[in-house]
Amino acid sequence: MFDTKKFGGYLSRLRKNADMTQSELAEKLAVTRQAVSGYERGDSFPDVSILVIIADVFGISLDDLINSGEPTRGEALILSNTAVGNNNVIAESVADIVNLAPLLKPSILEKLSAGLSKKGIDISNIVSLAEYLNDDSVVSLLKNATFDTISDDLLEKLMPLLDDRSKGTIFQKILEGEMDWHLVKSLIPYADYLQSQVEAAVVEGALPYEALDLMHQGRRELWEKLRRNGELTY
Repeated sequence: MFDTKKFGGYLSRLRKNADMTQSELAEKLAVTRQAVSGYERGDSFPDVSILVIIADVFGISLDDLINSGEPTRGEALILSNTAVGNNNVIAESVADIVNLAPLLKPSILEKLSAGLSKKGIDISNIVSLAEYLNDDSVVSLLKNATFDTISDDLLEKLMPLLDDRSKGTIFQKILEGEMDWHLVKSLIPYADYLQSQVEAAVVEGALPYEALDLMHQGRRELWEKLRRNGELTY
């Protein structure tokens, strides 16, 4: 798994061995000295597009630079191809994308996740990726996701990250029976506009009457949580 701390330590050694200050390296990379400092501490990671420039500055190969972070084979392929502008690389595993998600632009993640949406992806991985993907990519993944590991806790983590279309997709999965109807308890507090659809589904027999009680219970529990956290004052 790629380690930004190890990458940063390697970058720091390269700079020092070249008798270069952080400010001098920053000027060559067209970033701030503070940015270089963050890279070296491992608190942040350079835009993938400047990895080639870093390698050129120190006269090393791109592979050597990337491998300093001890990536998996799949992570190394994603980083090296992206660094040279080849965004058509296909991820070897979901784990590689999840691990690199904080380091990659949404546009790159969109292309990587497109391949996953065709094969299907477990909902737990979507929770890990939703923070970094754009809304269209999340919707695409949700439509083809598997929901074997879905739970109230997992859905609770996912809901604040989703737009209305994604929430609607999840509700449709509940109506189609792909997700347990009990999950309306975690869904509706974050999508009040779906309340009328739940009520209509109960009337039509698509959901049991108990779904209404769960829906109201979920809203009460969310309000209580917000009140305890000081986010709700009335």
